[in-house]
Amino acid sequence: MDTFTLKDGVTLFYKDWGPKGAQPIVFHHGWPLSADDWDAQMLFFLEQGYRVIAHDRRGHGRSSQTWTGNEMDTYAADVAALTEALDLRDAIHVGHSTGGGEVTRYVARHGRDRVAKAVLIGAVPPVMVRSEKNPGGTPIAVFDDIRRNTATNRAQFYIDLTIPFYGYNREGAEPHEGVRRNWWRQGMMGGIKAQVDCIKAFSETDFTKDLKAIAVPTLVMHGEDDQIVPFANSGPLSAELLRNGTLKAYPGLPHGMPTTHADRINADLLAFIRG
Repeated sequence: MDTFTLKDGVTLFYKDWGPKGAQPIVFHHGWPLSADDWDAQMLFFLEQGYRVIAHDRRGHGRSSQTWTGNEMDTYAADVAALTEALDLRDAIHVGHSTGGGEVTRYVARHGRDRVAKAVLIGAVPPVMVRSEKNPGGTPIAVFDDIRRNTATNRAQFYIDLTIPFYGYNREGAEPHEGVRRNWWRQGMMGGIKAQVDCIKAFSETDFTKDLKAIAVPTLVMHGEDDQIVPFANSGPLSAELLRNGTLKAYPGLPHGMPTTHADRINADLLAFIRG
């Protein structure tokens, strides 16, 4: 296994496939998953000649089960340390859900000299939780419920969550048991403390200033039937805040569209990267 040890002793697991001289694409996974959630994209872009990298965020997957540092500033600093160690330049960073928040903070604060483009897919920015400044957000009670279920009934909660995640509760949807089990497998690999902490990180972090600071071309891809990160309060708002942002909306598609509609998402990603 490829691993990298951070200054605080945390070990990050990562995958690094393809020619070292090829343009790198770095994939950032969502909560509470791992680099494995990008299998369909990693293989596709490897076959297109790119160097593909994906890591398990601290506390997730095969990385150290951390009890500290489970917040966005540290997540972004971890990415900066890994990209510097691998000497990644002219990179495209692609983040899904919580990973989209990680990409946003990393590019804004650390990646200006190393990043060519960015992609946010079903991503949590600008900010998820409802407040006076964000009246269209999700009530804090929803995230409190996620915290409670993760802390007390994680195994059952994670398998149940796959239904809205992939839109399997919609008319005409065809649930795939293997997809659900793979999501559950990834989630259960991670540390419960880190995963509980990460709920606050993805729901309450305000990325407004980060989005405004990003100058590289950024594609914002979001399913209009996203039941996890609702479309109206995320994708369109992020695209407006970005200096060079483009919104691509997907009517009827769910939060987990990189898996359920991999061919379509991969084709659109490739067109943006090559464009």
